[in-house]
Amino acid sequence: MGKNKETAMPARRVRISRGEQIFYVINYIVMAAVGLICLYPMWYVLVASFSDPNKMMMHTGGLLKPLGFSTSAYEKVFANPNIISGYRNVLFILIVGVILCLIMTSLGAYVLSRKNLLWKKPLMLFIMFTMFFSGGMIPFYLNLKSFNLTNSLWGLIIPFMITTYNMIILRTSFESIPESLIEAAQIDGASHMKILTSIVLPLSKAALAVQVLYYGVEKWNAWFWASSIIRDRDKLPLQVILREILLSSTANMQAGGGGDTEAIGRTIRYATIMVATVPILMIYPLIQKYFTKGVMIGAVKE
Repeated sequence: MGKNKETAMPARRVRISRGEQIFYVINYIVMAAVGLICLYPMWYVLVASFSDPNKMMMHTGGLLKPLGFSTSAYEKVFANPNIISGYRNVLFILIVGVILCLIMTSLGAYVLSRKNLLWKKPLMLFIMFTMFFSGGMIPFYLNLKSFNLTNSLWGLIIPFMITTYNMIILRTSFESIPESLIEAAQIDGASHMKILTSIVLPLSKAALAVQVLYYGVEKWNAWFWASSIIRDRDKLPLQVILREILLSSTANMQAGGGGDTEAIGRTIRYATIMVATVPILMIYPLIQKYFTKGVMIGAVKE
């Protein structure tokens, strides 16, 4: 009995029309131009921060490479005695704050994602109300003071553990999980906490990655309430310290300090931007593959 010989079909090449070729070329050119427009300001700040202050003060227009080479701006920034404590404080706020935010947001999103939740719609409307109306800055500060959260790093973490928008995104992600998985776990006797930690969270990695990015950027860039409630300088986060350095250099420039003081004040502005943004930019590539998928979850359904 002879064996059936399978004849391999030759791969058919998809023919692209002339109009499609022109479209792809134009599309690539436009996207490359947009990419350059987005990247050039970052490159300008980087090379300007390493430029010689005196040459930078005399320069106008674009910049493709450092004018000379100098690290004096970074030396001035890191010469501030509060930089190390600022890094320590912001890392504490970032790590502890993001972890607590993920825990509280996950708990709230899981409850709101349950179909049999009593008064689910009124509760959701009540929560969404906080996105548009708040008690105001003074009542908020008085609450912090009454709970002894002023002049404490916990005052920058505990009151900000849940963002309504982020909780809605995570709730929508939880609702997209097949209900049959939840019901099967309940039949086996799993508690809600077991369902959340063993089923819901592992299936929502993309949404959780987005939450890490959103909360991480929020904690890293926060400076207003830190400057409002923190009195001890050794408790100030990095952003407040950098803001003080930036304002000090700007004031010296406006006062006409002259000479090296005015020149280095220009490059200090760029150095503070790099110090403030590079650490958070290093985190983004680690979760980029989850970001596109996770950020679209909130657009699927309400």
